[in-house]
Amino acid sequence: MLDTAVPDFSLPSTGDKTFTLSEQRGRIVVIYFYPKDSTPGCTTEGQNFRDLYEQFLAVDAVVLGISRDSLKSHENFKAKQSFPFELGADTDEAVCKLFGTIKDKVMYGKPCRGIERSTFVIDRAGVLRREWRGLKVAGHAQEVLDFVKSL
Repeated sequence: MLDTAVPDFSLPSTGDKTFTLSEQRGRIVVIYFYPKDSTPGCTTEGQNFRDLYEQFLAVDAVVLGISRDSLKSHENFKAKQSFPFELGADTDEAVCKLFGTIKDKVMYGKPCRGIERSTFVIDRAGVLRREWRGLKVAGHAQEVLDFVKSL
């Protein structure tokens, strides 16, 4: 998928909006997939993107967080953490499937399916330029910002 155009998609997002990829043409799009609202790693990851958000805006980049949680859960999470960006509710896993982020995992010793923590950067023309999969939260948002600045 790297260096190819990302197929258009839409999904409901916080702020009573619908995020549509094609409407972002001309801007850099950062999409980060995370497993679950209000869990420690996902909270820290969102806070890191929040704290760097002004720098993403300065290079005309849009940030979108996506998980399978409901819009209601997303609204609560966004408000509690003061996220300045929207969160997309991929309850039917369509966008997760598009990016291949649903994986078989083991949680508390039991097998389950869930989102692999991943981030994707799409350039102004809608082409996927970078992806991170199975990443660690520490330092990640800064690494994404550094890459975005290089585009």
